[in-house]
Amino acid sequence: MRRLLCMTLMVLILFASCTKKQESIVITPDDFHASVDKVTEVMIHDIFSPPVASRIYVYPSIAAYEILALTSDDYNPLAGQVHGLDSIPRPASQENINPDLAALIAHIDLNKRLIFSEDRIESYRDSLYEDWKRKNKKEFEASKKYGLKVAEHIAAWMDKDNYKQTRTMPKFTVDSEDPARWQPTPPAYMSGIEPHWNKIRPFVIDSANQFSPAPPPPFSMKEDSDFFKEVKEVYDISNEITAKGDASEEVAIAQFWDCNPYVSVTRGHLMFATKKITPGAHWIGIAKIASRKSGADVAKTVYAYTKTSIAIADAFISCWDEKYRSNLIRPETLINQHIDDSWEPVLQTPPFPEYTSGHSVVSGAAAKVLTSIYGDGFSFDDDTEVAYGLPVRSFESFGQAADEAAISRMYGGIHYRKAVEVGVKQGRDLGQFVVHHLDMLNEKKVASN
Repeated sequence: MRRLLCMTLMVLILFASCTKKQESIVITPDDFHASVDKVTEVMIHDIFSPPVASRIYVYPSIAAYEILALTSDDYNPLAGQVHGLDSIPRPASQENINPDLAALIAHIDLNKRLIFSEDRIESYRDSLYEDWKRKNKKEFEASKKYGLKVAEHIAAWMDKDNYKQTRTMPKFTVDSEDPARWQPTPPAYMSGIEPHWNKIRPFVIDSANQFSPAPPPPFSMKEDSDFFKEVKEVYDISNEITAKGDASEEVAIAQFWDCNPYVSVTRGHLMFATKKITPGAHWIGIAKIASRKSGADVAKTVYAYTKTSIAIADAFISCWDEKYRSNLIRPETLINQHIDDSWEPVLQTPPFPEYTSGHSVVSGAAAKVLTSIYGDGFSFDDDTEVAYGLPVRSFESFGQAADEAAISRMYGGIHYRKAVEVGVKQGRDLGQFVVHHLDMLNEKKVASN
């Protein structure tokens, strides 16, 4: 009798456990941070250029944001606000679809489409899929189906941004007869990268040249000319700060903001590239830091990533338009030719024209957007470069970080003062335009977290 009673109880417990309604899959901001970190890791491995990296960040973020905005009372969709984007498909039924989960699935799927080492994203994705399936198979399958449908919609829009066409356009031709024109720099003497990036469809700005800056000073190596004074200033600052040795704060600043994925190292007869993040990746990292510090929820986290990545992407289009229009020679080339043939900059010169400074433009734009989200005077500890052996740096605001990123290029010996000062203004003007022309929040606004 006792055995029969025990067996009956076991059957009832088993039945109850099988029929118990499964709990919904919980997606947290850290899940989105992890997805962004994973694609950053793969981009470092694959060595994407800074402009291309900005494209990789922006499309997955928009896909995730559009899914969340469709079901949110706080956020407005981007469809009709960014160039060429139509409304994403609505789910046939809301039943069992978890918007946060669908958004993350779309984000991961587009990440995979945009990088080379797809297997690295696939293994990461598959481990998540298995976990989600165990937790709630029905909800996972419904959310996956919808997330991938939205990813297809965003991918079709993405494929019309002229990126594929620029892959077949002519390489940049160096004009060695003109002393003002950019020339490849040591040690790798690489060709100028992405000379046709201004043909990529922008997201919010009207055109690549909407924020064209004032031109650089007229080229002249006469000692009383404004241009020569800029060249000499780079040389003098470099000598001054390197003379301080390990105590140089300026060298530390230059190294912290290096973010050059093309650094080449020569060992004997071998030359290889070191692995570093891009300028855009650094600011995406700052967006993550701000999200965590503020305690932002999933929706606000994705909103911040999306708005920041849009500003960064348009900043690269704007900056690269000017770089290949002015096509200005780098300090390293002129200093070696006219002042000191043994001089080397603190940082390795990246392979594209000088004016304006990409770091300055991108930093100015990203700082404006992040300030619009988290407020002025938002202090933070930037640990983005810890993985590359560099210490944490602390800032009282996004604007202060942008100013430091800009001046770091002079300390590094790779930009003249005008490229830095005009560049950061170019970025701030562009960032302010993005802030004013993107209506991503309902009037109700999102409460501060």
